[in-house]
Amino acid sequence: MSIRVSHAYGEHIAVAAADGTEILRYVYRPDPDAFESPKPYAHPVRTLAGRTVTGYRPSDHRWHKGLQMTASHLSGQNFWGGNSYVHGRGYLALPERVGSMRHDGFPAFTVTDDRLAVTEQLTWVTHGGEEWAREQRGLTVHSVDEAAGAWALDWSIRLTNIRDAPLVFGSPTTAGREPAGYTGLQWRGPRDFTGGAVFAPDTEADADAGAEKLMGAQGPWLAFTAEHDDVDAHSTLVFAHAPENLDERSAIHESHWFVRSEPIPTVAFSWAFFEEFALPPGESFAYRYRVVVADGVWDRERVGAYLRTLPW
Repeated sequence: MSIRVSHAYGEHIAVAAADGTEILRYVYRPDPDAFESPKPYAHPVRTLAGRTVTGYRPSDHRWHKGLQMTASHLSGQNFWGGNSYVHGRGYLALPERVGSMRHDGFPAFTVTDDRLAVTEQLTWVTHGGEEWAREQRGLTVHSVDEAAGAWALDWSIRLTNIRDAPLVFGSPTTAGREPAGYTGLQWRGPRDFTGGAVFAPDTEADADAGAEKLMGAQGPWLAFTAEHDDVDAHSTLVFAHAPENLDERSAIHESHWFVRSEPIPTVAFSWAFFEEFALPPGESFAYRYRVVVADGVWDRERVGAYLRTLPW
């Protein structure tokens, strides 16, 4: 199925299906509020039927914006946005800790009939203006399949430490709050996804394992399905790791799922859930992720079969 790509230079990239339905808007001129950790994000993200599956600035967490790369605890800075967790004191408004991610350009931008592949350069900047990291981000929209009712977004990151000291990655859990290991690539769902069903490939013995039991778990993929308000429709999102993310020989640190269905719908590919890890000066790390956006209620068998049709 073909796609159409438009670029509002300096603002955003939009991808539409052949019938004109906008399925992705990647905003790289982020919102200006410094407390929300300005950075590029994907919102709205929609299914091929036009159902919105991302939330934007919800009242409970204004810094949650669709799908975005984050780092909640990074050497004393907060690239997640909003309040910062301090052990023994809880969540505090500490604007001096909140950094941002600056868009520096698109060194590669390729569009074909059925695929968009973008390389983006970014710089991670502290609240005080220090440049701490260079990021090369990859975004690929592909496998837009009307028959399957699904399409896929691949999101990659290669991050290099450009400061003269190690970058130490953690989370609220590494700082003492359980279970709050959120950091890394994060999805925030719309309000009507609250209470949705969550499952993973290794939960056959407990088909209704749910978000609570999968919090902090590991696995190649996790799925979230929910029913929309207003329209008589369901949607399913699948979050998948590239194989090397789960290989201790290639990954800088092991990954765990941060997932909630209630009181808010959210999933993060947490790279520092239980333990911190350090990136030495001049060194880099990389991860690759895939998000499948589908119409309807998908079950474990359908998710597994579909992912097997999408080689990395």
